Amino acid sequence: MGKRSVEIAVTPRQRVLLNRITRSKKAAQQLVERCRVVLLSAAGLHNEAQGEELGVDRQRVRRWRHRWARAMASLRAAEAAGATDQDLEKLIIGVLTDVTRSGAPPRFSAEQIAGIIALACEPPADSGLPVSHWTPSELAREAAKRGIVDSISPRQVDRFLAMRTCDRTRASTGSPRWTSAKHPLNTKPTSNDSVTPTGTRRDSRPKARTL
Repeated sequence: MGKRSVEIAVTPRQRVLLNRITRSKKAAQQLVERCRVVLLSAAGLHNEAQGEELGVDRQRVRRWRHRWARAMASLRAAEAAGATDQDLEKLIIGVLTDVTRSGAPPRFSAEQIAGIIALACEPPADSGLPVSHWTPSELAREAAKRGIVDSISPRQVDRFLAMRTCDRTRASTGSPRWTSAKHPLNTKPTSNDSVTPTGTRRDSRPKARTL
């Protein structure tokens, strides 16, 4: 008799997002397949049955079932901390995405990244910090303290936060981390005309000489 498949679970919000990804025309086929593995696993279907239904090797099913099982706690923590649907969907996609294999092996797993982003969604006060927004340095210290990672630099944390997190974080500069919808990029004049300090345009074309 084969080994018993690892049991996994999904929350109602996670189920909605997983189903939304599977119906998306823009989602990669591999991601859709992995979302279906998670949904079928949560429904109690074992690896061999899934392999037959999806037309894939059962070892592939096993791999993504185990990946989800390792990330469940982090995903639930992010959800409990108030992560938006957009944030939660990005965490799900991160868990079900292959890690880049080129170059040096990655130092942080998808589960660890999800854990750091979940932590960023919590109010700093829950960790005993008298501030309203996390900084990369504070997150790095707290992530190591909780055992999410052995150690991590603030710069690396800032890279993860740049992927889009909750609005409880600050950038390395100490300023609030804004999304594009809240803080549109500054635009510059595209014509050759320059702008004076008063806001009026100054014609840069050469004027005709008077005799």
